[in-house]
Amino acid sequence: MKPYLTIDHLIYLLLAFIITTFSSYTMLSMTGGLQRTRPGRLFWLTGAAAVFALGVWSMHFVGMLAYDYVMTVGALTVLPLIVTTISALFALSFLLRGGHPASILRQLTASSILTAGVLLLHLMGLLTHRLGHFRVDPIYISVGALCFLSATVAALHLHAKYGGKFRPLCSLLLACGTLALHVLSLAGTTVSRTMSPPDYRLDDYVMLMGLLLALAAIVIFAFSIIAWVADRRYGLINERYRLIVENSIDTIAVISGSNWEFINRSGRRMFEIQNESEMVGRSVYEFLYSGHHERMSAYLRPTLRRSGKERRRGESPPIELDWVTVKGRLISTEVILSESTFVGKPIVVVIIRDISERKKNEELLINSEKLYVAGQLAAGIAHEIRNPLTSLKGFLQLMASGRSSSAGYFDIMKSELSRIETIVSELLMLSKPQVYEMDFADVRVMMLDTVLLLESQAALYGIEIKADYGDNPLWIYGVDSQVKQVFINVLKNAIEVMQDGGEIGIGLRREDGEAVISVIDRGPGIDEEQLAKMGQPFYTTKDKGTGLGLMVSYKIVDNHKGRIRVSSELGIGTTFEIRLPCRSHNARSSFREPEAPASAG
Repeated sequence: MKPYLTIDHLIYLLLAFIITTFSSYTMLSMTGGLQRTRPGRLFWLTGAAAVFALGVWSMHFVGMLAYDYVMTVGALTVLPLIVTTISALFALSFLLRGGHPASILRQLTASSILTAGVLLLHLMGLLTHRLGHFRVDPIYISVGALCFLSATVAALHLHAKYGGKFRPLCSLLLACGTLALHVLSLAGTTVSRTMSPPDYRLDDYVMLMGLLLALAAIVIFAFSIIAWVADRRYGLINERYRLIVENSIDTIAVISGSNWEFINRSGRRMFEIQNESEMVGRSVYEFLYSGHHERMSAYLRPTLRRSGKERRRGESPPIELDWVTVKGRLISTEVILSESTFVGKPIVVVIIRDISERKKNEELLINSEKLYVAGQLAAGIAHEIRNPLTSLKGFLQLMASGRSSSAGYFDIMKSELSRIETIVSELLMLSKPQVYEMDFADVRVMMLDTVLLLESQAALYGIEIKADYGDNPLWIYGVDSQVKQVFINVLKNAIEVMQDGGEIGIGLRREDGEAVISVIDRGPGIDEEQLAKMGQPFYTTKDKGTGLGLMVSYKIVDNHKGRIRVSSELGIGTTFEIRLPCRSHNARSSFREPEAPASAG
């Protein structure tokens, strides 16, 4: 016989509908945040599947009461619950696998799996309650399954597209689909045994069944509280990050592949757009200055090649890139790129800082520094040249007056003119561009030539030059005459500061791929304040020095990709260390170790 349904029994169906709505809402709440990287993902999926299955299982019990079926409660009663939980877990796992939102195909597949699980719960329930002989109408079952499938697809699609905004509606759709499947399945089922209300109240299993339903309601309620607390917690965290990102003064954006995935408020303002949709989905290269496309591609290409564990973590060093706004304005930026993942796919998080104003200020500062240096240089030149010019002017006036013989003035005037010529020549060394013919040269040969040139001058001061040239050639690539000029300047300074004679030590060696030339004097030494000013134009501690010799030396060494280090101790002496890059060269060096002078017999 077919079961009958009275108005009194509608309260059971209403109760079943409320239970299912409540469990559906809890399931959607627990899975709503799983597109993000949430700790304990499997726990949340299992809990969501169990809550939904528990709601449907409870509806089955209450629906059976509405139709006055005889029910028995035993060990097999929970079997449909377990099977439905497994099917729901499988459906949710498939739905949330890969990107978010889920594709229509995955939504349809997950809905089909849920439909099969709920339908299986109904059929297994009929078997476990031992209803005797029963017959199921396939048309009713098919229509019920179609109703549930349609409602589930609609609910999952709305939830995937709009999230929590339409969660109550999605829960009602799931509950309506579940109720339709259950009612139509029971309406299409003919059983040989039912029970009247008096028999129902006397059934020994009623108390146990009520206890099970109460436990199911408690479990659903507990999971609802957990889901609400977790959603609120993660909602606050997301809101906190959203506020940080949206209120950042720097542009924060996400690149997926080579397209913009997200851009914050500062980025929209920087690129002069009104809505995020004007950039999201479009290629990064549409906004990047054409000259920097290859550079950006080099940073994005490794991300596209790698995935999962092979992907590199961490930030890249800041790079400078130029962008073009939608209005065609060019902006200079400093960019930091950091690789990460979002819903299982690699992305690049980009922080962009507009440095256009900073670049302008730097240019102004550089120009200001140039003007300051030029002013200092001009003042020094004027001072150094004005003194000999004043002398020349005075001598010319004396010669013009005829009051004294001009014979003794010519040597002095010639000396002053030579001084002016020296200053001009050293200044020309600093000018650019200069074209020189560079070639391979052995530093030992250049230093030997310099020592031979200055040995007689050193002897006049009672100074002995001792040089250790080493055993192997020290090849450099440069201008022979310029490097010799550096050696001459340094050695002359060492000779001139050692007024009481002594010894100058010279050492040549190879160290860390560099030719190291050390010149050590035993002069009075230089204090820290003077050391700090070494190499500045027209700064000198000598009475007749111009201060340009060391400045020229620093410039020459810098042009040869080398560097000069000076260390000194007062009362002990000073060490000049010149470092030049060594090169590999197969030619034979012309260096010949000088013979030691013969001792007097």
